[in-house]
Amino acid sequence: MVHLKTEDEIQLIRESADILGRTHGEVAKLVKPGVKTRKLDQVAEEFIRDNQGIPSFKHYGGTFPASLCISVNEVVVHGFPGDYELKEGDIVSVDCGVKYKEFHSDSAYTYPLEGVKPPVLDLLNRTYDSLYKGIEQAKAGNRIGDIGYAIQSYVEKFGYGVVRELVGHGVGKNLHEPPDVPNFGIRGKGVKIVAGMVFAIEPMINLGTRNVVQEADGWTIRTRDRQQSAHFEHMVAVYDRKTEVLTTHKYIEEAYSYKWRNKSQ
Repeated sequence: MVHLKTEDEIQLIRESADILGRTHGEVAKLVKPGVKTRKLDQVAEEFIRDNQGIPSFKHYGGTFPASLCISVNEVVVHGFPGDYELKEGDIVSVDCGVKYKEFHSDSAYTYPLEGVKPPVLDLLNRTYDSLYKGIEQAKAGNRIGDIGYAIQSYVEKFGYGVVRELVGHGVGKNLHEPPDVPNFGIRGKGVKIVAGMVFAIEPMINLGTRNVVQEADGWTIRTRDRQQSAHFEHMVAVYDRKTEVLTTHKYIEEAYSYKWRNKSQ
């Protein structure tokens, strides 16, 4: 059952999302060749806890070992931070969640490091654009299928694969709540969107086919064809006459040295 949030609850989610956005900004300062992904995770956890938050992902499901999901190149989501050193031409998705005063927030951003190939940079730009096309449909009176259709119809015209096994989701006192928010769908179908809903929209789009596999660690999801995958995520709150984007990438965009959006290499 979908739990509709009160304005007081949405305010607490806003506060959680503010910590989350600033955490992403701290991580963005360190995304560069030669940095181990473990370092990004350490900085994020320290910042979250210093700001009275709790990392939502750490020990999620009893087994996830880190505060960030860090997914490089062909890894779609749920990658483990570790000793891998970022290098030129990589893309790296950083997914983070914060629990603050009992409420979660969740957002993700995929970074291209300088030297990334033009087709991969196009993938990132178009996946980012698809996130906002989904957000445009996240309004009271529409259906969840309208969001998925907007994302799917946009990215598939470029020949990309839309991951089916992983979807957006409601957010609140639980990190994952109803409704599911797929990145594919049929206009006018699915759960009706009403005021009080809070959910995450997160396109996961592959350069090649949509097919994915899960690694033996039980978490890491990568593309079957080992082509790159992009992932961006925002969380929204729905009102009768507007939809508010609760999360932000502005701290990332201020801190990250490579200004890549809509750039042609």
